[in-house]
Amino acid sequence: MDLDLEPYRRELVAYCYRMTGSFHEAEDLTQDVMLRAWRARDRYDPARASQRTWLYRIATNVCLTALEHRARRPLPSGLGAPSDDPGAPLTPAADVPWLQPFPDARYDTAARTDLRLALVAAMQSLPPRQRAVLLLREVLELSAAEVAQLLGTSVAGVNSALQRARAAVAHVGAAEDVGDPDDAGTRAAVQRYVQAFEAADVTALVRLLTADAVLEMPPVPLWYRGRDDYGRFIERVFAMNGTGWSVRTLTANGQPALAAYAPAPGGGHRLHTLQVLTVTGGLVSSNVVFIDPGVLASFDLPPTLDGEGLAPPR
Repeated sequence: MDLDLEPYRRELVAYCYRMTGSFHEAEDLTQDVMLRAWRARDRYDPARASQRTWLYRIATNVCLTALEHRARRPLPSGLGAPSDDPGAPLTPAADVPWLQPFPDARYDTAARTDLRLALVAAMQSLPPRQRAVLLLREVLELSAAEVAQLLGTSVAGVNSALQRARAAVAHVGAAEDVGDPDDAGTRAAVQRYVQAFEAADVTALVRLLTADAVLEMPPVPLWYRGRDDYGRFIERVFAMNGTGWSVRTLTANGQPALAAYAPAPGGGHRLHTLQVLTVTGGLVSSNVVFIDPGVLASFDLPPTLDGEGLAPPR
């Protein structure tokens, strides 16, 4: 039987990302799903399930197998209390499999439905089968009967798992409470933040934060809560790396994001971090800062900017 599997690749990557918390692993697992589906194409029976449901059965089994005996992928705020020392050593925790951001530009809008970092992080705390139930029911909108058949369990078991999963992630809040990158108010808030950051105006930047704004920086396990500590840490960043940064806006996980370029010793700027912002009520309530080279590479960002703020020819 001829099957056209390619149209499903993007949504399967998003599904595998939500399941694992790793964009790189999601791409690898999706490739495995496509290969398994192609090899099993002669056994697919359209009378028993749609092609999409059949693919998600394969994808779920692949993800559950990959997650066996594997530690969850957290953000620093999921590991302990916030630090009150903005001068603490910035020592990476290389033994922690950190949550990764999702590069929106590589996937269409439909595949990015509710990929918020906070929600994906909360889902990583769920047992993998609960995680699958939540995604299949809430995000992919499969029926309880379809999910029960897909997971080899009962409808009652699916409904029970869904109830527990909903309760576990309820603290994250609704997607409607988070500013959309395309919203004019959100864009304006991000632009004000960028202007303050590029001007190294910490006082102005702090005014753009909510009172309990969170700043975290995987793979460094430290994180900070509140305007004061956030601002004091940003002052440290400028003291360590200089002022005169250049920032480019993009999106990640369906949220506003910044590619921050630090001033380079010989002129121009070098890529330093990817910062994923949560904007709530016109103010920044969270900033997750990624510095891992593998994460930065997945966003296809130019490694340097020249003195005019433009990427040099490659």
